[in-house]
Amino acid sequence: MDQAHPLDRLFAVIKSRQGADPATSYTAKLFSQGTLKIAKKLGEEGVETALAAVAQDKTCLAAESADLLYHLLVLWAACGLTPEDAYKALEARANRSGIEEKASR
Repeated sequence: MDQAHPLDRLFAVIKSRQGADPATSYTAKLFSQGTLKIAKKLGEEGVETALAAVAQDKTCLAAESADLLYHLLVLWAACGLTPEDAYKALEARANRSGIEEKASR
């Protein structure tokens, strides 16, 4: 049984699409368009996720959240970041209040 976190599994699939044919893979198409396009798409998905929350549509919120996470992972891959990098950043904040963490930046 695969014990990998769903985000780690998705990230592995996304990484496997780097360099693939953009005509046959949406992920490869995003990579071929560059970081700016990926970042813009992530922003769009963030807005759509927020609007779904405001509309109190849980089904739509779940779908938009999945889109947001997918595009975030694509951006990470394009920038050379891994989920593990983000997990480490989260872990470093685990025992600090949000206010304390924000003040340290």
